[in-house]
Amino acid sequence: MNPPSTTATGGRGLPPRVWLGLLTLYLVWGSTYLGIAVAIRSIPPFAMAASRYLLAGSILVAVVALRRRPLRRPTTREVLDSLVVGALLAAGGNGLVSWGELSVPTGIAALLVGLVPAWAAVIDRVGFGERLPRLVGAGIGIGFLGVAVLAWPFGGALAFDPVGLAAVLVAPILWAFGTVYAARRAHLPADGLLASALQMLLGGLVLVAMAAATGEVGAFDPTAVSPTSLLALAYLTLAGSLLGYSTFAWLLRRAPVSTVATYAYVNPVVAVALGVLVLGERLEPRTLLAGAVIIVGVAIIVRGRRSGAAPPSEVPRRIRAADRRPAGPPELRTRTFDMGVPRLPGDTGLRLAADLEDEELRRKLAERK
Repeated sequence: MNPPSTTATGGRGLPPRVWLGLLTLYLVWGSTYLGIAVAIRSIPPFAMAASRYLLAGSILVAVVALRRRPLRRPTTREVLDSLVVGALLAAGGNGLVSWGELSVPTGIAALLVGLVPAWAAVIDRVGFGERLPRLVGAGIGIGFLGVAVLAWPFGGALAFDPVGLAAVLVAPILWAFGTVYAARRAHLPADGLLASALQMLLGGLVLVAMAAATGEVGAFDPTAVSPTSLLALAYLTLAGSLLGYSTFAWLLRRAPVSTVATYAYVNPVVAVALGVLVLGERLEPRTLLAGAVIIVGVAIIVRGRRSGAAPPSEVPRRIRAADRRPAGPPELRTRTFDMGVPRLPGDTGLRLAADLEDEELRRKLAERK
């Protein structure tokens, strides 16, 4: 493993390869909304999302099977919790975004989904009594103000289908619930890649059920799928799910978390720009204003949660206490969320970012003990 960059500890500037990694992350994850819009042109949205997760999960299963070390079979509790997390993230988060994009422009969807950090902070406060820094509270208020400006039904030029808009508004709430549940309550397999594969596969099965319940399965004609939609599906699976999270995990080892976290408010900008340039979506002054307000709010939340993190002296105590849980090392599940770097519904790697650092974190945990 390469030694971490001096940037990670406050060194001199970011090396070119880190900038390349950040650019890759911005473009890949910011373009997933465009990919969804292209894929659902000829593939029903729930069926498309199900295919995406089942394919990505199958690839991870193959990776796990090729490993030489033996794997412990997941317990019933781990499978059930993986089902809950996969249903909330894959079906509730990504599935609703995919369905909502049938009537909501990609840029608008990306801006609304960008509020996952705000919803996660609210759930932490209401559900678990976590004290939030004032800066985070201010960011939440600013972010919700931006949503009000964007979604309030005035100025007919931006009138959206209310059902599609509701789906995109609910999606980040469910994604935030899934993130918090995975971090605080879920018992997941100790092997990170296996946990990710389970969440993707089980979430994909929930999406299959949603596709069947909404009549997509019966009405779907595979011969009507266009090559463009198939390419978009392949891009979402390989680039959005696997390349994106591999890059994310690599960056976490070589750059400050606060720098990597910038994807949370850069991705919506990329999505809006691609929607205008590629899909010809209208960019109204109201969208610009609301987008700017939402992005500022998210940036404040990310910064506030980062500055409000536990001091270094408390981290070993937290890890030792968490490690007594029978689900395996929970720090693998919580470290990106607690650092204010939540996973967004436009991305499908679920826990893969932390999972790819599995071995390194286990070694550090062993050294602390």
